[in-house]
Amino acid sequence: MLAPLLAFTVVALILTVSPGPDTVIVLRTTVSSGRRAGLLAGLGVNLGCYAWGVATALGLTALLAASDVAYTAVRIAGVAYLVWLGVRALWNARRAVPAEAAEATEIATGTGGGPPVRALAIMRTGFVTNLLNPKVGVIYMTLLPQFVPADVPVLPATLLLVTIHNLLGAAWFAIVVLAASLMRRGLSRPVVRRRMEQLTGLVFIGFGIRLAAESG
Repeated sequence: MLAPLLAFTVVALILTVSPGPDTVIVLRTTVSSGRRAGLLAGLGVNLGCYAWGVATALGLTALLAASDVAYTAVRIAGVAYLVWLGVRALWNARRAVPAEAAEATEIATGTGGGPPVRALAIMRTGFVTNLLNPKVGVIYMTLLPQFVPADVPVLPATLLLVTIHNLLGAAWFAIVVLAASLMRRGLSRPVVRRRMEQLTGLVFIGFGIRLAAESG
């Protein structure tokens, strides 16, 4: 499988660095809640990719692509979630102290819900953002089988390809988190934070509108 793996790595790298909701959620989480939170959001995204990979190996994504009803249902859920993230960001921008600032304090001090609860919540956000994007499932369904040789078990080979994609994704998210954390002091100024929340909200809503305009 060496040749298919190398070819897939090149394709996966292009997919990884392409802008999308996953990168935005990692960037926003890092700016609002710190480096650890950003990495946790990235981990949630990677878990979502594994879920899509298993679904691809089992043929579920083929059903998603073939069924207009199934694709539309996932797409509508994804649109609603992205718009909700965008509206929440715009709402936070209107507040003197965005909710994420308080959440960051909870993570640092262990108050509020406690670090384990917050970690799960952050991972869940990344996971759901990825899982409710049907484009990921369709891309996996059309792309991964092309790199699985006919004489190789489908599920292990598919998971190996997803692992390669996730390793590239983890490296990309680490770069995004590092860059955002280095700029976090300047980005944490109240005026800048409000503008960041407004921009992020508009970006999420834009992703939602674009997803709503696409067809299966």
